[in-house]
Amino acid sequence: MKQTRPIVKNLVALRRRAAAIDRALKRLFPRAGMMLTYRTPWECMVAVQLSAQCTDKKVNEITPALFQKYPTLNEYVRARPREFERAVFQTGFYHNKTKNILAAARMIQKQWGGELPRTMKEMLTIPGVARKTANIVLGNVYGVVEGIAVDTHVYRMAHVFGLSDNGSAEKVEKDLMQLFPKRDWFTLTYRLIEYGRKYCSAKTKSHRGEPLARWHVE
Repeated sequence: MKQTRPIVKNLVALRRRAAAIDRALKRLFPRAGMMLTYRTPWECMVAVQLSAQCTDKKVNEITPALFQKYPTLNEYVRARPREFERAVFQTGFYHNKTKNILAAARMIQKQWGGELPRTMKEMLTIPGVARKTANIVLGNVYGVVEGIAVDTHVYRMAHVFGLSDNGSAEKVEKDLMQLFPKRDWFTLTYRLIEYGRKYCSAKTKSHRGEPLARWHVE
């Protein structure tokens, strides 16, 4: 992906720019939120891990049967890897996802009595969990907001809007955290995702007529 640089480097000016973009996103997507479906905190964790390099739509297609087959954390602890791989095959990278999810189940059962931890520090010790997953799960399950979840859409839109010129998701997250008030961190992720999906996909060749085209720097 082509890297871009913010139009301005002054933090105050960048925050004004971010505020204008945020206001526009709120008007466009007042009810933006996570599309993955789940019933319990643990199922949220599973769905988010399965969504890596996979669409939310595909994950939602396979999780009803998966969650019926493995209704509680204990079933994941006792699950047979080969059988679990077949259940999540369609989400891609099923070997690694199976390894991480089943290891996460064992760890959560052993260290926290079967309950997901509530802090970023603890979440990051769980197999398959980096900051993006931790931010999504903590925010949706517990209402705990310690950062901004940066997936491929958020990463790309941060560059398109000139809000970051950094090349790693963690650095992009830090840039965004400087620019947006904490009260907006959780929903910002979903508004940027919705904007990228609806108006500005990676395959979009012309940005004419986009609601936020004036803020593009590409």
